[in-house]
Amino acid sequence: MSAQTAWREYEEQDLSNILGAALQAFFEHGYHGTTTRDLARRSGLSVPGVYHYYPSKQDILFDLMNVIIDELLDRSKQALAAAPGDPRAQFDALVESLLRFHMYRRIGATVSTAELRSLEPENRQRYVAKRDEQQRMLDRVILDGVQENAFATPYPKDASRAIASMCVGVASWYRPDGSLPVEALLERYATIARSIVGIPGETA
Repeated sequence: MSAQTAWREYEEQDLSNILGAALQAFFEHGYHGTTTRDLARRSGLSVPGVYHYYPSKQDILFDLMNVIIDELLDRSKQALAAAPGDPRAQFDALVESLLRFHMYRRIGATVSTAELRSLEPENRQRYVAKRDEQQRMLDRVILDGVQENAFATPYPKDASRAIASMCVGVASWYRPDGSLPVEALLERYATIARSIVGIPGETA
């Protein structure tokens, strides 16, 4: 696997037993519907064993959500670094990275979206700062495209939010055994994204 393509490659997520248990439990039952005892049972530990690693269930959620957003940020930065420097190539790479992440990490992405409300205020603030960093990457790429007349949208920030929401939304319905192959889905949604920013000749 080369550095140029590593951001496209997904393997099974390497999570600790506790975080792996939390991912599935929060996805199935929600944060508030999951007890520490549930997490202990799923992870093969005693309740005191869980508390040995994490002081509280809140700490488990926060750690899990940080693992998820950190991977998204890393893959987005890799995609931008590997792409040519022109706005169209940068845009295509970043949108593809967002789509792939929300397809292949759909459970984690779904948990992060649903359980943002469950983070305590200080944890939420720290998490949202990382989410905003991700959004600013897309904002910058689109604004660069507008300034260089590669994109025609008169509303670059609104276009950026719309595209980010579209990519996040894929996690709610994508299934690996669905009728649309991955590459076809990526191309379809890339076409929609290009039409949103007003790339000449692109229609959704």
